[in-house]
Amino acid sequence: MGKIAFVFSGQGAQYTGMGKELYECSPAAKAVYDMADSIRKGTSTQCFEADKAELSRTVNTQPCVFTADLAAAAAVAEKGIKPDYVAGFSLGEIAALGFAGVLSYEDAFKLVCQRGQLMDKAAQENKGAMVAVLKLTPEKVEEIAAGFDKTYPVNYNSPIQTVVATTEENAEALMEAVKAEKGKPVRLAVSGAFHSPFMSSAAKGLGEYLADKQLNDPTVEIYSNVTAQPYSGSYKELITRQVESPVQWQKTVENLIDLGVDTFIEVGVGKTLAGLIKKINKEVKVFNVENKETLEALSI
Repeated sequence: MGKIAFVFSGQGAQYTGMGKELYECSPAAKAVYDMADSIRKGTSTQCFEADKAELSRTVNTQPCVFTADLAAAAAVAEKGIKPDYVAGFSLGEIAALGFAGVLSYEDAFKLVCQRGQLMDKAAQENKGAMVAVLKLTPEKVEEIAAGFDKTYPVNYNSPIQTVVATTEENAEALMEAVKAEKGKPVRLAVSGAFHSPFMSSAAKGLGEYLADKQLNDPTVEIYSNVTAQPYSGSYKELITRQVESPVQWQKTVENLIDLGVDTFIEVGVGKTLAGLIKKINKEVKVFNVENKETLEALSI
């Protein structure tokens, strides 16, 4: 029998109405939205009704996508499907920490709200951009990035997709350099240059916030974006480092497959992770759950 991993969506895939159907059809999902509303009033309304511009500001994106992720995972678990491992992409890792019991749902939500505020502040103070580079190897992307000041590969997503963080001023020239190497650049709809040194002040602030917080051992093994390995050592340090360190997504997926995972369920928003996983390994089964139809269609 193969193993199951839940993977929690990151920001960039947010859309108006995310999670509304699960809120209406799953008591477990509704409970997550109610929890979020009790701490940050209007979170569910923002998920269901806010326009893309409002949802794309990281101070809003992070609590909203977190809630959609955790609600979807709760709805899948409510069906009796339990994971052997969990991993989250960027802010999705905070939802995974909540699902795995490292933090209570409430404390994980408070953490993601703080994370969103700190990263939004860092993004305002250090204007940056993010560009997804398609059709080129990570090594080629690293070579191109090295030709620009303050430009860093930050999301190692698949063998042919790497995201680069850079300055606003460098973004257009970087995209032209990618095109010159026969790659395809795509500017991302995010409000900052995340997972890079642009976020150093956010990392510092997150470390200070976590200093007096109690973290628990996980009830299900959770993988770190920073190391592509299970959480170990200082959990607080891994959570803090994550905001200014590259996301090692391809290695994470490959390591989970090596452990016998043959079924990945993306919980949350969209199919971005499902698509990346298929690019990493075509043999594994990949599902996504974000609404009533995908929840009801899930059969393992």
